Amino acid sequence: MKIDKMNGKVLLTNGKIIDPVGEKIYDSDILIENGVIVKIEKGMTPMNDAEIINLTGQMISPGFVDIHVHFREPGFEDKETIESGCQAALAGGFTKVCCMPNTEPPIDTQESVRFIYRKAEGQIVDVYPIAAITKNRKGEELTGMVELSSAGAVAFSDDGNPLVNAQIMRFALEYSKIVDKPIINHSEDPALKADGYMNEGIVSTQLGIPGNPSVAEEIMIYRDLALTKFTNSRLHVPHVSTKTSVALIRQAKADGVRVTAEVTPHHFSLTDEYMRSFDANGKVSPPLRSESDRLALIEGIQDGTIDAIATDHAPHQYDTKETSLDLASSGMIGLESAFGLAMTHLVHAGYISLMDLIKLLTIKPAHVMNLPLPGISIGAEANLTIIDPDEWWVFSRKDIYSRSQNTPFIGRELTGRVKSVFAKSSYVRLQD
Repeated sequence: MKIDKMNGKVLLTNGKIIDPVGEKIYDSDILIENGVIVKIEKGMTPMNDAEIINLTGQMISPGFVDIHVHFREPGFEDKETIESGCQAALAGGFTKVCCMPNTEPPIDTQESVRFIYRKAEGQIVDVYPIAAITKNRKGEELTGMVELSSAGAVAFSDDGNPLVNAQIMRFALEYSKIVDKPIINHSEDPALKADGYMNEGIVSTQLGIPGNPSVAEEIMIYRDLALTKFTNSRLHVPHVSTKTSVALIRQAKADGVRVTAEVTPHHFSLTDEYMRSFDANGKVSPPLRSESDRLALIEGIQDGTIDAIATDHAPHQYDTKETSLDLASSGMIGLESAFGLAMTHLVHAGYISLMDLIKLLTIKPAHVMNLPLPGISIGAEANLTIIDPDEWWVFSRKDIYSRSQNTPFIGRELTGRVKSVFAKSSYVRLQD
């Protein structure tokens, strides 16, 4: 990764713009001055006082948005920091991310929200904190949502701690209406999950591994959708993983419930068959599910039930993954590989168009979190991700900028690659 500060004039030439707002793809140059787009026109004459960047064969998208990452700071800087997380985000083409509050201390006070913004100052990536629903993420007493929102929290979640108490969940949904921010509940009933650490099914039975049944997710989503309808609040369902979950969300949307949902690249790229390798990098929460579940997620993407692709980027130290499955930490990194996986398993597999994918990575997740709408227009800040949708490559450790390398995708052949990023008057080149 090479970062060049480019104040003054910058001319992006010979590129093809993919505009998810206007839903069009067209050839054009872009003239940027002091970080702002001042002209969009095909065949501009190069200027002597402008930096020229030739993008022949490449496409220019608005910067990607990831609404579900774990940057571990404060408290777990051995796994990730906000700085290293931002480097990983850039490597994946993401210029805006929303970080979860499972830190130590948790993001449950105004000062902890402001801490995230202070630590992210000077980064090319915009980092938006998601604050906790309950104090210390214990599920017992609500945080001050109005105060947290005024400090800059964009949503509320206890992250990996499911909000089991239905009355607390109801109150959270009701109070969140005051600030019009979504509630994000980890959809997993702890009693049903029990000691399961992979999908309960044929594979878990054959391997003799305790299973986590799909109903553990589905029953929590069913409850949360009912409470959301009752309170007329906003719910965002993270990392949807089962066929029935997709069906529940689809029906709720048809009934007018204010719900949005995300899927991760690993859930639409892998199944529980991967766990036959006993590779702890495949241990995630919720677990990798069956092939029918994977295909149902893709169907949900196709018909709009799923609103966004989010990575659930979850760094862990080497020794917490290079161990037995029962002892291993749950989660995998995902920022650097997300675009390649989505292009390979969704676009090049024929399920969705490139335009559909760009929407799932830009304007749709921004809408979920009420973030500034990514776009490419005159007068807008140049916040751009440059891609080659057809480049074949092999994902390797040198492509990882996170402090952690816990991913099952090392050595995976992918088609579609992020080439560079232009944001905050900085040009980030990802390959030599």
